This record gives sequence, structure tokens and C-alpha cells, in this order.
Amino acid sequence: MMAHADKVMIVTGATNGIGLITARELAATGARVVLVGRSARRLADTVALITQQTPAANLDTIQADLSSQADVLAVADTIKQRYDHIDVLLNNAGAFFTEHQLSVDGIEMTWALNHMAPFLLTTTLLDLLRASAPARIITVASAAHQGATINFDDLEGKTRFSGWKAYAQSKLANIMFTYELANRLLDSDVTANCLHPGFVATGFAQNNPGWFAKAFAVMQRYMAITPEKGAETSIFLARSDSVATTTGRYFDKCKPVPSSKISYDVTTQRRLWQQSLNMVK
Repeated sequence: MMAHADKVMIVTGATNGIGLITARELAATGARVVLVGRSARRLADTVALITQQTPAANLDTIQADLSSQADVLAVADTIKQRYDHIDVLLNNAGAFFTEHQLSVDGIEMTWALNHMAPFLLTTTLLDLLRASAPARIITVASAAHQGATINFDDLEGKTRFSGWKAYAQSKLANIMFTYELANRLLDSDVTANCLHPGFVATGFAQNNPGWFAKAFAVMQRYMAITPEKGAETSIFLARSDSVATTTGRYFDKCKPVPSSKISYDVTTQRRLWQQSLNMVK
């Protein structure tokens, strides 16, 4: 395992589910773990929970709504002010929305939170990450990307919205962003990888109204793995010496596996990068 003394590891979406478990386990190694979350109360609860297990945990918190680009940039600015290096950036925050909603920037919420947030946070911190090398960028994607495409004609589902298609598209975007990012970082000692955590029993999708949240909760009860199991690949990619130089890969159960055929299309990867830049407010 990589040595963790003086390591700075940033985890977004760190107040519940696999983000919380990941932050907890990374804190147990002695690293300084920066918890990024939307709720001040949940951040405080998370700090209390982690320090109960690891009294000497070295924790920091940043409150932000990552669906807001101003908040994402504020997170990046705060990190730059507080730290002179980053060893691990773990883009974990994400959500599923059954209904078409807009972020404060007027962007469809799934796209804003699941893709634009990690894209903007990572690219804004890229100079610091390069200067911190060796460093690791990890993005939580999903097997839900299988069968998805990037609909450049209607990225935000304005014509016809499907919550599932929007989510699947955003997870494909996570993977394609990772591949293009890894390619752009080949001249550095900064790696970029992504992962499928599995179908995990967390509060995921409970932000939605009505029957869907109830049905999803029932599915989780009978079919899902534990958050501890779901966090294993994130923890592995953040800690293991065996992936110190591995980059541009998609992982499942701590092993690199193929992603969908379209995810490897370099032209689409580059187009997605440019389109994402165009959507920065």
C-alpha cells in the first residue's frame, strides 16, 4: 500500500454511502481526508462517525452543492488555499433524478452533478495535481453506462427526458472523460481511472418523489451489496501500490475490465471534452 503520512485525499459525496465508507477507510490509514458534502450537519455527523472509529483521524470539511458551478469553483479555491498538494482526488458524488430538473446554472441536474461537477473540479485542480505528482484521479462511474450514448443534439434531455437515460449518459461521460483525461496526462505522473462500485444499498435515488424511491429501496434490500463492499474498488484505487502507474482504465471488483465499445471512441471523447468546456458558465 502507498504510504499515507502527509497524504491529502479529497472525497466528494463523502457524507453517505460508499463515499462515507471510502473516507472512513482512507482516514484510518493516517491520510488527511477532505470531506466534500452538501449539508453542514451531515458533514459534522460524518466527522463524528469517523473519529469515533479513528480518534486520531485527520479530517477537513468543505460544504458545497456540486450541482452549482460556483460552488465547485469555490471548493477548488478552498483546496488550493489550504493545501500545497493533492495525492488523491476521488470524484464520488452523484445522483439519479427521475424528473427533469435544472441546476442553479440552468443545466439539467443529472448532467450538472454527475458529469460537469467532476469535470470542472478536476480540470480546475489539474495544475495542482500535476505539481503534486505522483497523484491519482478516481471517478465513480457505473455499469449503467452500457448501452448509453452521448446525445450531443440533446445532452440535457430538453426534447424528451428519461431519468435512466440521463443517468446512463452521465456515467458514460464519466468514463470517456477519464479516458481523455488519462491521455492528456500521459506526460505526467498523474493517473486517471474510473470504476463501477456495484449495485449498492445506500440512500441513492431516495431524493426522488413517489413510487420510484420506494421501489428502488425494495430492490436494494433484496439485490444490493453493502456500502462496505461497494467502496472496495474506490479504496483500492486510492491506496494500492499495484495501480500506482495504471491509468485510463475502468475497474470493477478491483480489476480492470472493458467498458462499452463507444466509450473508447477518441473523437467522441474529445468532442465531449470540448462540449463540457463550452458548458462552463
